[in-house]
Amino acid sequence: MEISGPSGDWSRVRADLEEHATAVLYARLEDWRPDRAGGPRLRALLGRDWDRYLGLTHPEVRLRFASSRALLKCAAAVALRVPPQTVELGYGPTGRPYLRGYDGVQISLSHTDDLLLVGLATGGVIGVDAELSDRSMYGPGLGRHLCTPHEVELIEDMPRDDRDPALVRLWTLKEAYSKAIGLGMQFRFTDFGFDPGNVPRGLRRPDGSRGSGDEWAFRTYSLAERYTVSVAVGEAGFGGTVDTAAETTLDMTIVEALTEALGTDEDDDPFESEEWWK
Repeated sequence: MEISGPSGDWSRVRADLEEHATAVLYARLEDWRPDRAGGPRLRALLGRDWDRYLGLTHPEVRLRFASSRALLKCAAAVALRVPPQTVELGYGPTGRPYLRGYDGVQISLSHTDDLLLVGLATGGVIGVDAELSDRSMYGPGLGRHLCTPHEVELIEDMPRDDRDPALVRLWTLKEAYSKAIGLGMQFRFTDFGFDPGNVPRGLRRPDGSRGSGDEWAFRTYSLAERYTVSVAVGEAGFGGTVDTAAETTLDMTIVEALTEALGTDEDDDPFESEEWWK
């Protein structure tokens, strides 16, 4: 689903989490750029990411960093039913983001060009990835850096015009799966694979045999005729978290202290206006 800014329609995010235990949303970078990027409200929103934001020197990199975190925190805030400024992100050893103090909602983030992509899951882990669909990837060394032997064989048998699109799908699927399991690029892409066709049929071993069961679901989509988006969702085996509100599981003394420190009125609707994040 597309979210056209902080005041966009977030109702489907909650509905998807309640019905499917997952939600995937995307946005245009232009709709999520803070007009006064050095303002105190952005600093409050970024929280622990503020120093990292200040350390980025390239203007476009800083913009994409701030906008993607704003979208991610707003999405998490919808699930937790708290103001976005009270959501704190942490990062694992491989850079995978998570919600500090709350593991009932798993998150994933990707961005490329003008696209921001966020995944939420309450029944297990999730990974999302996006790439430009027209990216050129075919060339020598596929078997050393990207593809399993089985995938190389299938790619080489394809018509030339189909190879790059198939490789983009494989790349995004592998990125999404690696993010979901929290290993990132530490898991070599030549050690696991997928079918390079339009419909992923599950994880494959290097020889092409099946490598996962029904606990994993994979999807690949074409978005705006410009992007290839892949999603990997792994079930934890305990079912989805029906009530994701932070107050259900967090110590309300801590929540109230954070709210007071950040100067946020609990009764205010954080999405009533876009002014709060500028």
